[in-house]
Amino acid sequence: MTMKPLNAPVPIQNGLAPSVLHLPAGQWPSLLAFLLQHFPHVGDSVWEQRLIDGRVFDQQGQPYRLDSAYPAHGFIWYYREVPDEIPVPFEEQVLYQDERLLVVDKPHFLACAPAGRHVYQTLLTRLRQSLALPQLSPIHRLDRETAGVMMFCADIRYRGAYQTMFQQRLVHKEYEAIGRFRPDLELPTIRHSRLQERGDHFLMIEVDGAPNSQTRIELMEQRGRLARYRLTPLSGKKHQLRVHLAACGIGIHGDPWYPDLLPEKPADDFSSPLLLLARAIEFTDPLDGSPRRYQSARTLHWPST
Repeated sequence: MTMKPLNAPVPIQNGLAPSVLHLPAGQWPSLLAFLLQHFPHVGDSVWEQRLIDGRVFDQQGQPYRLDSAYPAHGFIWYYREVPDEIPVPFEEQVLYQDERLLVVDKPHFLACAPAGRHVYQTLLTRLRQSLALPQLSPIHRLDRETAGVMMFCADIRYRGAYQTMFQQRLVHKEYEAIGRFRPDLELPTIRHSRLQERGDHFLMIEVDGAPNSQTRIELMEQRGRLARYRLTPLSGKKHQLRVHLAACGIGIHGDPWYPDLLPEKPADDFSSPLLLLARAIEFTDPLDGSPRRYQSARTLHWPST
C-alpha cells in the first residue's frame, strides 16, 4: 500500500485543502493523458485548463505544464472545482469556540466536507473562510441531509484525543426525528441489527449475523399520522438511524433513500429536508476533564401532510 505524504506542498486556498493523488506504475504519453483516463467523468477541458493555469503541482509545489511527462510513482496535488456549484441558502451557527474546539449548528442540505459535487458549499470550507481557521478539521461527521450539532478541531495537535472519544464510544449523542406514527409499535425500544453496505450501491441494509448497531427509540410527541422521536445511537454505523427507523416502519419524513430509493431531486430543490436533527452531544473533555454538553437551537418543522 502506498502511503500518502503527510504535508501538502501547496497551502489551503479559500478554505479548500488540495487533493492528492498517487500516480501508479504505467506508461502514458503525458500527465494529461493519464488524468483524462483516470477521471473519465471530468471534461477534457477542465484538466487542460488546470495544467495551462499551473494549478496541478508536484511534490515540491512546482506546477506541471500541459506537455509534462507522466511521472509514475509520484504524487500530484490539485484544487478540486465544481462548475456552477449550487449555493446552499441556509446558514450555520457557532455554538462554542475556544483554542481547541469549534462546535457548530449545521443546517440541512450542507455537506460537512468537500466531496462529489460539493466543494465550496460545505460546512468545513465555509468555516475555514469565515473564521480564518485554515487548519480546521472535523472530528466526526453528519450526513449532508442531517442538521444539528457537529464538532471540529481548531488545532491539529488535539484532534486525536477528541477522535478517540468517538472511537471508544465515550460521547453521548441525542437525535430527534419526525416520521410515521405506528400505534402498534411498543416504545421505547432498542433496535439491534447487523448493518452492511449493499454491494451494488451506497445504501446500507440489515443482514443476518451478529448485531453491530444499536439505536434506542423513544416517542416524544404524536400529531395525527406523524410522531416525533428521540433517538440515542449506541453505535455509529453509516446511515444507522435512517435504516433502523425505516426497518421499524417509521421511516424519517423527507428521506430520499430509506425505506425506498427515490428519484434524485434537482440540486437546487431545498423544499423537503430530511426531518432528522442531531439535537445534542455530551462528553467529558479528554484534555481538561470538564463536562461538556452542546445543544442545537434548531426546530424540526412538522410537515403539513
